[in-house]
Amino acid sequence: MPLVTTKEMFKKAYDGQYAVGAFNVNNMEIIQGIVDAAKEEQAPLILQVSAGARKYAKHIYLTKLVEAALEDSGLPIALHLDHGDDFEICKSCIDGGFSSVMIDGSKYSFEENIALTKKVVEYAHAHGVVVEAELGKLAGVEDAVKVSAKDATYTDPDEAVEFVERTGCDSLAIAIGTSHGAYKFKGEPSLDYARLEKISNLLPNYPLVLHGASTVLPEFVAKCNQFGGHIPGAQGVPEDMLLRAGKFGVCKINIDTDLRLAMTASIREHFVNNPSDFDPRQYLKPAREAIKNMVKHKIKNVLNCSNRL
Repeated sequence: MPLVTTKEMFKKAYDGQYAVGAFNVNNMEIIQGIVDAAKEEQAPLILQVSAGARKYAKHIYLTKLVEAALEDSGLPIALHLDHGDDFEICKSCIDGGFSSVMIDGSKYSFEENIALTKKVVEYAHAHGVVVEAELGKLAGVEDAVKVSAKDATYTDPDEAVEFVERTGCDSLAIAIGTSHGAYKFKGEPSLDYARLEKISNLLPNYPLVLHGASTVLPEFVAKCNQFGGHIPGAQGVPEDMLLRAGKFGVCKINIDTDLRLAMTASIREHFVNNPSDFDPRQYLKPAREAIKNMVKHKIKNVLNCSNRL
């Protein structure tokens, strides 16, 4: 089965009021864990690659691993560039076989963001690739994305309508209170559902995207800390809040930090309990299983997309 775009995925998700999981990948074990979970749950799947992942693992290694996942699983999978920050990286991924790209022009002015996004959209659509854009800035740190709390801005609903109309982007990442990394909230978690609902009403049948949407599951943080880690005060987006977002046009939810925490917690525990092990297969096998179990949990309890194929 070849790669698919997110067009049909998002239409079904919008109509069914659920979200598709977009999971960041960096190596073979992460891809295997995610894909095995989606196959068991019969769930649609987006595998996404950041600029940092491409630098770490190289474009060709990641695309070939995803090709193997397609052949092994038979699942409809979209391969997506996460946070492309200029035209050239988007072009490279489009030319290199991705079925979806994100152009993140949120650091620019409204007009500059429109111009850049439109340029990517025109090239991508000419090659059968879909485009996600971003309007508004999420706080936090993840890979190359670094935005301070004071520089974060929520998405303006009226601007969102104009942006989509003028750029022709296929989906839009919005800022309503989520943030990148493991430290998403200082105090009580809160998402601006009124803003989300207004955007959704102004853009009917249009797929919205939530970035920075890891839950930062407490059990993984506790295990990391128990076995030598130092992640104090980490806090993510509660699962019920994410589930509710799917009722307001959010068709794609990005998850990265939870993958990192699940894998790291498993590896830390293994080394403490098995200090003589030095074969990577000995600690990466349970780490892969931890990824799989966590993704299955997300599919069933956060995304609500089990048995949606």
